[in-house]
Amino acid sequence: MAKRSEMIQGTEKEFLDVFKQLCYSRSSWQVWADVISAIACSLSNAADRSPKHFEQREKEYAQCIERLGSVEAPAKILGTIVMALENDPEQDFLGKMYMNLNLGNHWKGQFFTPYSICKLMSGITLGNADKQIEEQGYISVCDPACGAGATLIATANTMKNSKYNFQNHVIFVGQDVDRVVAQMCYIQLSLLGCAGYICVGNTLTNPMTGHVLFPQEKDGQELWYMPMFQSEVWHWRKIFNSLGSMCGTVTTEKTVEKERFFMFFDFDKKEVPNG
Repeated sequence: MAKRSEMIQGTEKEFLDVFKQLCYSRSSWQVWADVISAIACSLSNAADRSPKHFEQREKEYAQCIERLGSVEAPAKILGTIVMALENDPEQDFLGKMYMNLNLGNHWKGQFFTPYSICKLMSGITLGNADKQIEEQGYISVCDPACGAGATLIATANTMKNSKYNFQNHVIFVGQDVDRVVAQMCYIQLSLLGCAGYICVGNTLTNPMTGHVLFPQEKDGQELWYMPMFQSEVWHWRKIFNSLGSMCGTVTTEKTVEKERFFMFFDFDKKEVPNG
């Protein structure tokens, strides 16, 4: 049994100590990209066994671990992330580490929205979420520039005040042009038990299309399905929706429109009058 001093506590210091040990011969950005990719691939391949994703991500995982030297350090970092979110789910842990290491400024001048602001925005947005769940069975929330996922994390935490379990009634969808930060979002939402997927791609020139339950992975996009989206609840919901479509019960224009993505801050989507 591990001594208490050796047990992972989930602190920022633990994360940074292990991470900096990996940077002795490579830049912090290169190490960060490999660590995040290795963790994302391991989570994805635990649930998504489709040949299109599994084989490629298994190969990518092996390449990242080879560059990192061993699986031990990435495993410790993953354990730290798990414990950090377990101890305090009300945070954007990876986003904070990313900015503390100056990786955002170094790479693309990124600056992530503080979690406190995201929490405020999610509280405003989710005013009638329960009503929509009662009408449709589930809701979808989409952040088209998700970054590390602070807005979607805040949404998940706000939904804890709902009478509905967010794991079974909310689809979390994110898209970002930066693959690494999109993977960061994917990791955190997966560990928090959210159902949905993250798309790597340019939201402006190559946005996601199709039914929210059946996203289409187009050229220039890469989809990362959260493990919870593979659960029986969502599996049967997809089946019932498909059967309803075959029987003509969900093919009306109004219903199809309701099934599309709700962009963040757009749960109260109104019809625009003609003219």
